[in-house]
Amino acid sequence: MQRDLRERYEQDLALVRGAAAWLALAAALIGLAVFPWYAPSYLVFTAILVSVNAIVALGLNLLTGYTGQISLGHAGFVAIGAYTSGLLMSKLGVTWWLAWPAAGIVAAAFGFLVGLPALRLTGPYLVIATLGFGIAVHQVLTNWEALSGGRMGLPVPQVTFGPAGLTAEQRLYYLAVGGAVLLTWVAFNLTRSHVGRAFVAIRDSDIAAEVVGVNLTRYKTLAFAVSAFYAGIAGALFGQALRHIEPQSFTLVESIFYFAMIVIGGLASIPGALIGAVVLTVLPQQLTLLREWVPLIFGSAIILMMVVEPKGLYGRWLRVKLYFRTWPL
Repeated sequence: MQRDLRERYEQDLALVRGAAAWLALAAALIGLAVFPWYAPSYLVFTAILVSVNAIVALGLNLLTGYTGQISLGHAGFVAIGAYTSGLLMSKLGVTWWLAWPAAGIVAAAFGFLVGLPALRLTGPYLVIATLGFGIAVHQVLTNWEALSGGRMGLPVPQVTFGPAGLTAEQRLYYLAVGGAVLLTWVAFNLTRSHVGRAFVAIRDSDIAAEVVGVNLTRYKTLAFAVSAFYAGIAGALFGQALRHIEPQSFTLVESIFYFAMIVIGGLASIPGALIGAVVLTVLPQQLTLLREWVPLIFGSAIILMMVVEPKGLYGRWLRVKLYFRTWPL
């Protein structure tokens, strides 16, 4: 059996190892590049939603899976990103490549502010605080009609990007998938850096982490800010996908939906966040006749996964892979 022997520290840091892995990565990127030219329109739109949800799940997993800070108000950060980009583009005429990063930055600023109470709150108290934040954002957007348009919503101008031969859906697909790929690479590198190690130390024991020199104030607020930045970027993409945003798209149910992604896909796992985003974006489309029961199904799936496989679908895949690697031993 061929073994993966590493002789240098740089080899251990490599994200892609071996010719087979590089070939699989190249095939995946080529497949993503040609997908919108051959797939039906509804599948292209589904891929856009998968990319949006994957970005949210990546950020939430950095906060919950790696840092141990549970958030049930992440729909609020997504809403802030969506409305920030929508207002900048529709009211001020700001171009999308400036409005979208601004959406991430504004959401990150709110994430930093929400992270401040996390310095003293843990467990259910932190959950309630983040839950209150998400509900507060929804109420502000619903009632502050001069800012958000209230229940009538806010139209979002269409982006212009790429060659003239691209349709609007193809343009958004490349932006969404490209953004998801880039932010996945950033998340991988972040978790393997000293920042990621500090996050994990805080998750395992914040007291022990502080004893060995981890600044809890810096890294807890940083985790919230980074996670909110991801959610803000996803919100900007989500607003562009719908071309019209309204407060009812950012409720508590959406926050539970995002949380279910990382639990079912796999906590503290970048691939797990991606798997959860794919499964929970595609699955509801197959349950249209049970739409009223979807929240109950998600809740039951979270409970079942925590009992049967705490490491999620990605953890189950690792178990299967390990079994075949060691078979018949």
